[in-house]
Order: sequence, then C-alpha cells, then structure tokens
Amino acid sequence: MSSPAPDGGSPGPDPTTPVPPSGRTPLSAEPPAARPPTGPPRRPSDQRRPNMLAGRISRGGNGPCYGLVTDDGREYALYGTGLGAWPTGTWVRITVGPPPDGVNCGPGILVGLVAISRVD
Repeated sequence: MSSPAPDGGSPGPDPTTPVPPSGRTPLSAEPPAARPPTGPPRRPSDQRRPNMLAGRISRGGNGPCYGLVTDDGREYALYGTGLGAWPTGTWVRITVGPPPDGVNCGPGILVGLVAISRVD
C-alpha cells in the first residue's frame, strides 16, 4: 500500500512493507510446492544399535534365565546374573552381549543379558 506524497505528487513506498536487500528477490507469500518423493531411503532412517533389543518378557522370574519376544516375533533366551526379578509380560529394553558357554536358558536365540530396563 502506498501513502500520498506530501507535495501531492506520486505516492511513495509504504514504510511498513519490508524492503528486500538489493539484488535479492522478495519472498513469496506462497510456500514452495512439494516435490514428489524419489523413492524409499537407501538406509533405514532410524539406526538401531545391534546390541540393543526391546520387547516383552515371555519367561520371567528372578533369573538368571529369562525369555524375551520382540515386536517382530523373534524369541530370545537371556542369561544374566544379578539383574532382579522381571515378571512375565513386562515391556523392557535390554543390552545384550555374547552368549555364555555351557548355559541353556530354554527356547530362543541365546544371548548374554548385560542390562535391562522397563519401558513404560
């Protein structure tokens, strides 16, 4: 919007309109049009740590053996001493290590249980 010139001549620029720096195009009021996706990402966007699992305790108790089922249905046999009592059905996040030698903790992929925490 322009205001009338005090001498009655042509109106000057509106002082409330921002002036872009010289040599630059003013910003458009419309956002740029989104381009269609080019395809799925080549790598997963959420990188998972290979020694971390999350799931539901399927065989609980006072340890040292527990069972875990992940969201994708994989069953793990966990072995870890001094990690407390974990009731069946508890959702947990665990850090695993190499499987112990000479231990049988039931069905599933045997892994060493390094740390365990409840997921609320």
